[in-house]
Amino acid sequence: MSENIQAAVETLLQPSAALVAEMAALEGDILILGVGGKIGPSLAKLAKQAIDKSGVPRKVIGVSRLTEPGLKEQLEQDGIETIAADLMNEEDLAALPDVKNVLYLAGTKFGTTGKEAFTWAMNTYLPGRVAEKYRNSRIVVYSTGNVYPLTPVLAGGADESMAPAPVGEYGQSCLGRERVFQHFSGKYNTPLLVYRLNYANDLQYGVLLEIAKSVRDGKPIDLRMGHVNVIWQGDANEMALRSFTHCAVPAKLLNITGPETAPVRWIAGEFGKIFGKAPVFLHEEEATALLSNAAESFRLFGYPKVSLKEMIGLTAAWMEQGGRTISKATHFQEREGQF
Repeated sequence: MSENIQAAVETLLQPSAALVAEMAALEGDILILGVGGKIGPSLAKLAKQAIDKSGVPRKVIGVSRLTEPGLKEQLEQDGIETIAADLMNEEDLAALPDVKNVLYLAGTKFGTTGKEAFTWAMNTYLPGRVAEKYRNSRIVVYSTGNVYPLTPVLAGGADESMAPAPVGEYGQSCLGRERVFQHFSGKYNTPLLVYRLNYANDLQYGVLLEIAKSVRDGKPIDLRMGHVNVIWQGDANEMALRSFTHCAVPAKLLNITGPETAPVRWIAGEFGKIFGKAPVFLHEEEATALLSNAAESFRLFGYPKVSLKEMIGLTAAWMEQGGRTISKATHFQEREGQF
């Protein structure tokens, strides 16, 4: 892998001065539940880097089943303490340490169809167990823009004042997760922030990578979901950690994504220029899409530091140089909520 692109990515993943200052002022250690997913390792690493730079010692503890080969070693090499646990196992959950700051990443999305009962158990039952366990903590709960309905492309996306109306059981179960956490936040006066993210992009996964692969391989791109929001994973991680300072009762809702309503056709065209290939399209853009308005997050944290065109360029370079990718599609084209 080219040292240049690795160096560029490492630079873009460094904690900001604002994050370092907030980590210095934060009281207590940080616990990441579900650290083994796509987001968890990079989030944990950023937290540890920011803490180390702050000069105020505190732990970052990652919890997951740790079944992926090498994950435990990778996390511990980055200075993160690890606990192997199945959160759905009551004994494992009860044995977890009491920690002041909790990032809740646990959940399931893909394979919902045919496994609806498990999806609801993971996304709605488990949150209640965790909310009881960590009633005295500050909690940032990862959620999704899938709790919103499809909105007119010209409306600029759903903001936090829009009433949820999820399409399909995955989105419904995610709204259930939010409501259960909100219930226990009110019951126990637990400071809470609901972090509605879509779509985070790393070089190894995300909407941009999926579009790029289709362009490179000459596969047709379905344009019915013709517009998307995207954000660099490093920026999303930074906003998640800075969200601890905005946890509140009643819970604060916060959309996290990039500022553009980005046309899929245009994104594909940009990759087409880089790869020297004309994108192949199916269907036409519909008037609605799954879009979020993240203006409130920009007020709190500023705009993402990595631009859409930078993400496109880095993704293309990563692919051209044979970078590793993760086979977990976003299914951003899905309009019926069937994941």
